[in-house]
Amino acid sequence: MQNQNYTRRDWIKQTSALAAGLSLSGIQAKVFADLGKTKTFAPVRAITKGPKHHWFGYYDKQQFDPTNRYVLSNEVNFEHRSPRASDQIQVGMIDLFNNDQWIPLGKSDAWGWQQGCMLQWRPKNKAEVVWNDRENGSFVCHLLNISTKEKRTLDRPVYTISPDGKTAVTTDFERIQNMRPGYGYAGVEDANKDQQAPKNSGIWKVDLETGESNLLISYHDLAQIPYRGEKLKNCWHYVNHLLISPDSKRFIFLHRWRPEEGSGKEKTLGRFVTKMFTANLDGSDLYELDPSGNTSHFIWKDPEHICAWTEPIGMPSGFYLFKDKTQKVEPVGPELMTVNGHNTYLPKTSNSIILNDTYPSRPDRLQTLYLYDVLQNKRTDLGAFHSPPEYTGEWRCDLHPRSSRDGKLVTIDSPHGGEGRQVWLVDLSELV
Repeated sequence: MQNQNYTRRDWIKQTSALAAGLSLSGIQAKVFADLGKTKTFAPVRAITKGPKHHWFGYYDKQQFDPTNRYVLSNEVNFEHRSPRASDQIQVGMIDLFNNDQWIPLGKSDAWGWQQGCMLQWRPKNKAEVVWNDRENGSFVCHLLNISTKEKRTLDRPVYTISPDGKTAVTTDFERIQNMRPGYGYAGVEDANKDQQAPKNSGIWKVDLETGESNLLISYHDLAQIPYRGEKLKNCWHYVNHLLISPDSKRFIFLHRWRPEEGSGKEKTLGRFVTKMFTANLDGSDLYELDPSGNTSHFIWKDPEHICAWTEPIGMPSGFYLFKDKTQKVEPVGPELMTVNGHNTYLPKTSNSIILNDTYPSRPDRLQTLYLYDVLQNKRTDLGAFHSPPEYTGEWRCDLHPRSSRDGKLVTIDSPHGGEGRQVWLVDLSELV
């Protein structure tokens, strides 16, 4: 078994060799050119490899186990198209202490390019892994103990899990798939596909021990709330991006809708509009935190504050810190965090350092990974990674940075190494 010091030396050796000569066998000239565009300012190495493709997905889930030994990942054998109902992926974990060995855990028939199958470690549990799947025509959730191999299956998928590990909140992924392909799952028909704002679905609460679930907030409820003083008419409603607060008492969600445009054969759905809400974990005390229609990526800073990219009414686009259940809003890093990204607070830094990324720049298509020190108003770039042009739209490969629980390691998903999307490890131990 390797120790962490050996692993660090090994990856510095690999990184140095790459930077010195890019002497990797079997890589074609075009890939050499793409690698030459990539710049790294911290030790970075791939922990998965081809020919299969690997990625984790969203940035607000626990990918590292508590010991920093195991890193979760999805595995698939194709890229550059939408998943079909027949496309199955493998879920597994990488053993960082044993030459990055791939350890299979199971399969999933319920997944998308952006968020995978919601694979994650169950909070407050050292050995249990959670992911979504499809069985008998329905989406479900598995909980697997990697030590005992005991596996339980709940009859509803999960979206986000409370930090105390007891509860999940979720929504219907079949409706998301209709409204915004890439964030839902193929393979199950939306039972409410002909209803704009059904009363029998929306946001559900799931008990992770018993599997019991109950509807907290319906699409019909949300459709009754005016937008900028006007009633929402002829719109198709759905919910996306749910996240429970650090104290496991409230949750955020984005209420989105797409207006119906045209008529007959010319009928289409317009671009989605977004409002951000918070609510208690039982669905009570619903609060419209960002009514602008522009909310994008967000993260809880602490039980009372949320940092989000948006364009508040009367203010420019940027990252803002919202105080829950108030109208208090203040900009975050307006000079240095100038573009949208997938933001989290680095653990063990008293919520003073933000880990973030960017979408591909133009024309060189570099995705930048960086840290932003809120107290010092200082940005530290960790790397800029080339994303080939075929990674676009639904099957783009965002970095989606995720940190270990001690804040010393970061993983990203990136195709910059020439073997399709793979999981890369970034060492922050010299920086934080």
